Amino acid sequence: MFQCLQLDRPLAFIDMESTGLNPATDRVVEIAVLRCARGQEPILVSRRINPVVPIPPTATVIHGITDADVSECPRFDEIAQKVDRFLDGCDLAGYGLKKFDLPLLSAEFRRAGVQFLLMGRAVIDVLQIYHSRERRDLQSAFAFYCGKRQEQAHRADQDVLATALILDAQLQHYRDLPQNVGELHRQFMEVDLAGRFRMADGEPVFAFGKHTGRRLRDVANADPGYLDWILASDFFEDVKELVRKAIGQGNV
Repeated sequence: MFQCLQLDRPLAFIDMESTGLNPATDRVVEIAVLRCARGQEPILVSRRINPVVPIPPTATVIHGITDADVSECPRFDEIAQKVDRFLDGCDLAGYGLKKFDLPLLSAEFRRAGVQFLLMGRAVIDVLQIYHSRERRDLQSAFAFYCGKRQEQAHRADQDVLATALILDAQLQHYRDLPQNVGELHRQFMEVDLAGRFRMADGEPVFAFGKHTGRRLRDVANADPGYLDWILASDFFEDVKELVRKAIGQGNV
């Protein structure tokens, strides 16, 4: 399937459709995973999911999925263990994965009582690569890199296939990009997966919220309650680990 992308271990491309855009409160209505491994044929699985809450008309306009379409489908907690096993040992990739799909998936796993670990995985966001070079949406990216029109946008199975093809085409287009998944992961992760922090003078600095631009260690001293809020909220574990270290360091 790939001409440039090098796989040291399985790579799972993930795409999801949902009830809305807030990973903390919205629910998955469709998930597709394309699992690619060296020397094996890619495996694509796609499943619609009953979110157990109404699907807003504004969301249906985007992905075309209605309450009736998912009324007989399983809830996420009923398939969570199977999804976790399918992703076991895989690095992860997707389009907008770090800001939306991965936080949403992590939240669904938490609600299902399944411990889904991100530590030790390479995570590739094709949108991040695209925005670093071109800045457009998935359909435009598919047309730009693959020379084709995406016929069924906002169908999870079609979007995940398009994302996989875009990533490989990006590696052909930008010859300076590493073709190894682990090296790609390292190049596009400055501090943490979601980009909540950036580095300045060798120290983590807030890249979001009311403390944007301030050093983490300064906030730990001046506003420890804000760090407590982060630890109690739906941030990725790597962000929480940075915060725990800052709290443990105390006045430095």
